[in-house]
Amino acid sequence: MIYYGRQTVDAADIAAVTEVLESDFLTQGPAIERFEKGMADYVGAKYAVAVTNATSALHIACLAAGLGEGDSLWTSPITFTASANCGRYCGADVEFVDIDDQTYNMSVTVLEEKLKAAKVEGKLPKMVVPVHLAGQSCDMKRIQELSKAYGFTVLEDASHATGADYLDGKVGSCQFSDMTVFSFHPVKIITTGEGGMVLTNNKDLYEKLCLFRSHGITRDPKLMTHESDGPWYYQQVDLGFNYRMTDMQAALGYSQLQKLDKFVARRRELVARYDELLKDLPLRTPFVMNGANPSWHLYVVRIDFSKVKKSKKQIFAEMKEKGITLNLHYIPVHTQPYYEKLGHKPEECPVSLDYYREAMTLPLYYSLTNEQQDEVVKALKEVLA
Repeated sequence: MIYYGRQTVDAADIAAVTEVLESDFLTQGPAIERFEKGMADYVGAKYAVAVTNATSALHIACLAAGLGEGDSLWTSPITFTASANCGRYCGADVEFVDIDDQTYNMSVTVLEEKLKAAKVEGKLPKMVVPVHLAGQSCDMKRIQELSKAYGFTVLEDASHATGADYLDGKVGSCQFSDMTVFSFHPVKIITTGEGGMVLTNNKDLYEKLCLFRSHGITRDPKLMTHESDGPWYYQQVDLGFNYRMTDMQAALGYSQLQKLDKFVARRRELVARYDELLKDLPLRTPFVMNGANPSWHLYVVRIDFSKVKKSKKQIFAEMKEKGITLNLHYIPVHTQPYYEKLGHKPEECPVSLDYYREAMTLPLYYSLTNEQQDEVVKALKEVLA
């Protein structure tokens, strides 16, 4: 079976984890700081905070930004539910900004129109979460300009975009945002098993992120209400969570980070091959906007159903019969029952609905061979004929 995604773990990764298992620290040890510094240096950010997963990273980022009841968070409907749920965890309302029909990222045109209307109504968002779908950056320069004009915090959900480039820098540098979140789930560009990270250039946000990651507890004298009672002493100065990454995960992440450029380069080769091999089929291949160089977590195509006389369900089933598992990223979040109960309607984001009807995700991962990719294309040609 050829799956839509899978991890690549080699002997060096296993050795890195084994080294931690034989060390004095399995958690809260030196491997965490090494991984954080390695990632911060790679993307060009000042600070990094490693956590249990990207969902917890989004959560503490919202908390660090002061998101709470009475506030609102805006994000894309074409994302995993965590990009919206993080706002609900904080008691905030969530609104959705429809996608661009070419990049499938948040439409800056729709965002600007929605902001203008919200300003008149006195309902501007406290936070906007652009999602870099499939590993392609949103139009962050323009989003930052809007954030300055309308006064909202920008949190990049770059769960798909580790290793991606935007304009003259790396996604994650926070050049155009307040914070950026990465995911290290096994199907992502690099993995820690489960894991996530928040990057920022703001020291105040960094200190809050560290607090919220670990119960709201500190040993930093600067953050305490009075002088320490002794070397054992700590204070809980806020309500935090246990979102700490283990040293075993961090060791795997740091080892994987050394291969990140190689992983991304191969994914880009496979995407170029797909683009060429699929050009005569009744589907639309991905579009890349000027200034972006995606890391390609996913390869999403859109089926032209005016030429294909099968349902998407049929296509998925027939491809599986041929040994190929497809996927779909994503069901529009605003159509989920939880968000419908909060008052959201499918027609809020019509472009996202069109995308959902047509989109499907083809296999793409570092160890996918050219021969396997040819199998995928051959099967797709037969199924779509």
